[in-house]
Amino acid sequence: MAAATVNLTIEQGATWSQSIQWKTGSPATAVNLTGYTARMQLRPVVTSGTVALSLTSPSSGIAITTATGTFTLSATATTTAALTAGRYVYDLEAVSSGGQVTRVCEGVVTVSAEVTR
Repeated sequence: MAAATVNLTIEQGATWSQSIQWKTGSPATAVNLTGYTARMQLRPVVTSGTVALSLTSPSSGIAITTATGTFTLSATATTTAALTAGRYVYDLEAVSSGGQVTRVCEGVVTVSAEVTR
C-alpha cells in the first residue's frame, strides 16, 4: 500500500492540530490501531539532516484513537512560533507492536508566517 499524500498547513505562532484517519481496503475501513505507536518528522527537504519538528506518540504531539484509526497531530503556539515560515516535507509512520513500520501519509507542510508577534 502506498502512503497517501496529505498536504498540511501550520500557522506560525498558533496552536496547531490536525487529524488524519488511516483506512485500508475496498470499501475503505479504519485500521484498528491497538498496540501501535506513531512518529512524524518535518524537514526542509527529504535529504536534510535538520529536523524542524518531531512528533511521537503517546505524549509528544501525536494522540492515537485506536478504534477509529485516527492520529491527532498537535503542536503548541510556542512550538509553531519557533518554526521558520516556508515549505517543508514530512511523513507519518505507524509502528505496530511487532515493529512493522508503515508510512501512513506524506506530503508538503506550509508554515505560514505570523504577523502578530
